[in-house]
Amino acid sequence: MVERIDKAGLKVAAELATFVDQRALPGTGLSADAFWQGTAAIFARFAPENAALLTVRDTMQAQIDDWHEARAGQPINMADYQAFLRDIGYLVAEPAPFTIGSENVDDEVARLAGPQLVVPILNARFLLNAANARWGGLYDALYGTDAIPGTAAGKGYDAARGAQVIAWAKAFLDEAIPLASGGWADLTSDDIILADPAQYLGQSEKGRLFRHNGLHIEVVFDSGHPIGKDDPAGIADVILESALTAICDLEDSIAAVDAQDKVAAYANWLGLMRGDLIDTFEKNGAMMTRSLNPDRSYTAPDGTAFTLPGRSLLFVRNVGHLMTTPAILLPDGSEVPEGILDGILTSLIAMHDLQREGGNSRAGSVYIVKPKMHGPDEAALTNRLFDAIEDLLGLSRHTIKVGVMDEERRTSANLAACIHAVRDRIVFINTGFLDRTGDEMHTSMQAGAMLRKGDIKGADWIAAYEDRNVQIGLACGLSGRAQIGKGMWAAPDRMADMLDQKIGHPRTGANTAWVPSPTAATLHATHYHRVDVFARQAERGAEPVASLDRLLTIPLAHGRNWSAEEITAELDNNAQGILGYVVRWIDQGVGCSKVPDIHDIGLMEDRATLRISSQHMANWLLHGVCSAEQADAALTRMAAKVDAQNAGDPLYRPMAGHEAESLAFQAARALVFEGIAQPNGYTEPLLHAFRAKVKAAA
Repeated sequence: MVERIDKAGLKVAAELATFVDQRALPGTGLSADAFWQGTAAIFARFAPENAALLTVRDTMQAQIDDWHEARAGQPINMADYQAFLRDIGYLVAEPAPFTIGSENVDDEVARLAGPQLVVPILNARFLLNAANARWGGLYDALYGTDAIPGTAAGKGYDAARGAQVIAWAKAFLDEAIPLASGGWADLTSDDIILADPAQYLGQSEKGRLFRHNGLHIEVVFDSGHPIGKDDPAGIADVILESALTAICDLEDSIAAVDAQDKVAAYANWLGLMRGDLIDTFEKNGAMMTRSLNPDRSYTAPDGTAFTLPGRSLLFVRNVGHLMTTPAILLPDGSEVPEGILDGILTSLIAMHDLQREGGNSRAGSVYIVKPKMHGPDEAALTNRLFDAIEDLLGLSRHTIKVGVMDEERRTSANLAACIHAVRDRIVFINTGFLDRTGDEMHTSMQAGAMLRKGDIKGADWIAAYEDRNVQIGLACGLSGRAQIGKGMWAAPDRMADMLDQKIGHPRTGANTAWVPSPTAATLHATHYHRVDVFARQAERGAEPVASLDRLLTIPLAHGRNWSAEEITAELDNNAQGILGYVVRWIDQGVGCSKVPDIHDIGLMEDRATLRISSQHMANWLLHGVCSAEQADAALTRMAAKVDAQNAGDPLYRPMAGHEAESLAFQAARALVFEGIAQPNGYTEPLLHAFRAKVKAAA
């Protein structure tokens, strides 16, 4: 039984109450009584409205299902389809032209362009790595990855590999910081004359600081360094300003199902906001302690001292409107909406940052990403909720900023109206093409069988979706005030491919895009030197917005006949991805990790990828592309493969041969066979239920 403490009529898990009263509240100026009374009032006001909006989702889905079923086998008339969606309120009227009014926004968000990390908030080491990824060494990022051809030979330093790295880095410097004559490879001392002297900002103890496209580059000169001693100019490294921002994630990348999990997450956020988070861990047989980096100190050409931020600007991603949490029970005994609890507590904790100098936000703002909202009414709920939280905490209006994930079909189809609903606090829109694909399949589940996953990714509706995100964001005045973002590079070991492909994100006019690691952030940062994003935004601002017709075209297979081999391959691919992710989530509480795919390529997986695979199998089952027996056979085959892929993990529990007792296998199967019944195709309800069973058994 969970020990609970009464707080203003709320039944709060004792460990959460203790955390709030003894750790989160002290130093904020708020009394425990006032905080809990205000919290209870927020739940009383917003929990019913939250529930009502979830009912709207279910009602609309039932109406859409009925519409498609009544037209089974008929081609979809787009005009009729959109008229129907307007009739049921799925599509709303476009707002009159407007410009967002967000103020007190840090430069990293509003006026700079660069990479963004997303990191699970339950892992302190990863959090510190992400916060410290504001600066990264280009030499290391190139040397230890496939970003350039070949690999290092032997365990020590490979001079031939080093020469490749240095040549690549100096060619990059020639592009970003050209010299007045010759190239960086020709330099024989630290006596530098630039083609544009304004790019030089000053120096550190061993470095020279430059700026290009708003981003800083520090070239380290150290002839005593193992690399610098053999360099004609004594250059030892090139340090790039890399992850300008990072999102500390309470949502898709973690497994948090109870008060114990939530307190661990909130405690890490508190450490970041107070600046005292540390983590001690073993690496290569030695104990290491990691903490937050200090700011970086420089001397300007006129002799004055200045500093630059040493850490990424941190957002926190709350959960969406769907889930509830047993961490607190309402007076009627029901669980509180988890997203409301996140909003209250992450904002309370952020007050520790607002009350200190040189912390996270120098502009005095709190940055919350709100995911999985469906349409402008849900965005408006978030806006009013944040108003109420500001009033509870005594914060000025719009101190709490919001990032809107444009990842659900109803949001992407009504994006301008969603932005308008939060127009004075919005600082971020970001495409989440994975969740968007999952919602596409679930919304149109009854319309027919979907294309294979690879073909869906290449369908025109996704191109329209990505274009509209930028075009509508620019039309609403986000340029220079907020981020327009793009999605994750999911293959952390494939940096050459990332360098080749991800430059497409800044070329779209997006001033940030997600990366999976600090190394990837440093390499992706080179793209923002090669593309002037704000100039690109100025060019794209004149474009017409991609049509709703394109966006709402459903990726149906239209009676395509796949061979038995193609069907088996698709089922195996889906089943392996589902099992590989779910087994770690359920058995070990790991919400995001590098999971080998069916070809043994490590991919960063989270609940969004799981949503796609499970909904795709559910769709093919519904429309008879495959049978239940075929789906079960694929799950059984892939359980053995996933077991083999995890053979080296001492904490791993095999599934093959144990299907009846493996809660992980049962959860994976339920996601497929009960997929149609899941709200909007989300995986959280089933994952939480099975994970809670595992924790209870332990």
